[in-house]
Amino acid sequence: MRADSLLAVRKRRFEFTTDSSHTYAIYPNLAARLTVTGINQLWVADITYVRLRETFLYLAIVLDAFSRRVVGWELGEDLRSELAVRALDRALADRQIGAGIVHHSDRGVQYCCLAYVAKLQAHGFAISMSRTGNPYDNAKAESFMKTLKAEEVYLQQYRDQEDARTSIQQFIEQVYNRKRLHSSLGYLSPEDFEQQHRPKLDAQGEATL
Repeated sequence: MRADSLLAVRKRRFEFTTDSSHTYAIYPNLAARLTVTGINQLWVADITYVRLRETFLYLAIVLDAFSRRVVGWELGEDLRSELAVRALDRALADRQIGAGIVHHSDRGVQYCCLAYVAKLQAHGFAISMSRTGNPYDNAKAESFMKTLKAEEVYLQQYRDQEDARTSIQQFIEQVYNRKRLHSSLGYLSPEDFEQQHRPKLDAQGEATL
């Protein structure tokens, strides 16, 4: 190979982010039979890893399933439940939600732990979880993660955590949410799609579609 100027392509190390071997309660899959017609009806959550030169970071996101908009995210050095909680906190700070909104995730310990479940219940969420080993149950979150990896992470060589945070924040908030067009949204960005479907106020101040 050296004589022919060839290089071996190293297989990327896979990092598991879901640990479903725990004793916390598991919730049924409500999202599978839910027809979503507007924002803040179904939020989906997931965690992935981001490779640095010598280590990994972990990214937790919360996505509005109707508009595909990332409404909350957090980047951290470990997979403790605080990572997912901080992403949820950012979503709750950004959105006004009503009781009955569905929160869907996998069965990972971060989403089943007492702290996360208590926060969901305190805000009136109906809790939904995927079936074991079935990523299609959380396909919209998985699709975002693939887009993030292909269009941001795999194109960068982050120097450190702060460099990764700055670059990923730029991608999520300025590119993906505001500019990236989705065929499933009629070739609109998530932000434009939400604006198009957000209820408007009539002359009497009442909401109309």
